Amino acid sequence: MRTDLKDIKISPGVRIGRPGTFFLIAGPCVIESRDRTLRLARRLKSISAELKVPFIFKASFDKANRSSIRSFRGPGLDKGLEILAEVKAELDVPVLSDVHETAQVERAAEVLDVIQIPAFLCRQTDLLLAAARTQKPVNVKKGQFLSPYDMKNAVEKIESQGNRKIILTERGTMFGYNNLVVDIRSIPIMKRWGYPVVIDASHSVQKPGGRGTSSGGDREFIPTIARAATSAGADGVFLEVYDDPKAALSDKENALDIKDLKELLAILLRLKKVV
Repeated sequence: MRTDLKDIKISPGVRIGRPGTFFLIAGPCVIESRDRTLRLARRLKSISAELKVPFIFKASFDKANRSSIRSFRGPGLDKGLEILAEVKAELDVPVLSDVHETAQVERAAEVLDVIQIPAFLCRQTDLLLAAARTQKPVNVKKGQFLSPYDMKNAVEKIESQGNRKIILTERGTMFGYNNLVVDIRSIPIMKRWGYPVVIDASHSVQKPGGRGTSSGGDREFIPTIARAATSAGADGVFLEVYDDPKAALSDKENALDIKDLKELLAILLRLKKVV
């Protein structure tokens, strides 16, 4: 398994990929309101700073892939980016969000420090190329329908635009209907290309469409997936976090309660040190 990963500058205070570095991508699934987003970001920054973990705040301005037409999607591009810009300026933390269409990329790049490609769109060539051309770090989530080997194609598409700031994220593979399983071999396989690999421990315990008009999930297994992947060499962890997961407007059943974050991160840091 490669340890000579690309050293990627996310922001003036956050670098990832260096030997021994373990980083956190965390935040709510979707921006629900300005106040809640800022409140969560403050608490996440405080916890990560206490544990000296490089931190990237994550929240979606639009969840375009919700199960139902009635599901909450977020504030949209303009309002969502305005809130993320405020998080970035007030708390001095880098921010990440997903783009779903090429038309969103240029505007998003004005605010985001990391552009994320959703799992369902990881093969969309034009979207990958547009994100790559911004020369911002690009986090590509592995599709639930792909083997880890297939992610080499996504890497090559981004590299074709001269962008070597790539993060790859494992988030589970379809295991029959409405269930996912994590093949832990994905971590060392995807690290072969020299880029940091993240475990999305929240979406890995999701049950896509498990409730008909929404997804289900088993949040109790988030720590299990995070520990296993870190032991296998993951360079960072992606977590959807809420102060009250049961009241969340998206992915409530596969989000971590923020009160459990510090303990989990401390365990992951010890595992990373051993690995």
